Amino acid sequence: MTGQMVTTGTWMVDEAKQPAFLEAWAAFAASASSCEGATTLRLARDSSDPRRFVSYATWADAESVRAWKADPHMREGLAQVLQHVDDFDKAELEVLVTAAHGRSELPVSH
Repeated sequence: MTGQMVTTGTWMVDEAKQPAFLEAWAAFAASASSCEGATTLRLARDSSDPRRFVSYATWADAESVRAWKADPHMREGLAQVLQHVDDFDKAELEVLVTAAHGRSELPVSH
């Protein structure tokens, strides 16, 4: 079993398309957040570039991410979002270190 994963997306969206993008992303995220292993999905706007949005979510493990990405509803939802986007880049990141409340932790190896 693998450790915790984070998925990210970087979305470039023209100002005129942003309301439709936000609506489509919210629907996409609501669906994804109900998947096994998902936590809260978030979308943020870059304060120095209002066209750039970054989404991120923490997942229980890589298997949860793979199951979500294999779901036809995920691909349909992503297609709905992408119709409002000029550029999109994604990543799947394995969590190596976490820090909170003045302490850091390395994950336990399996």
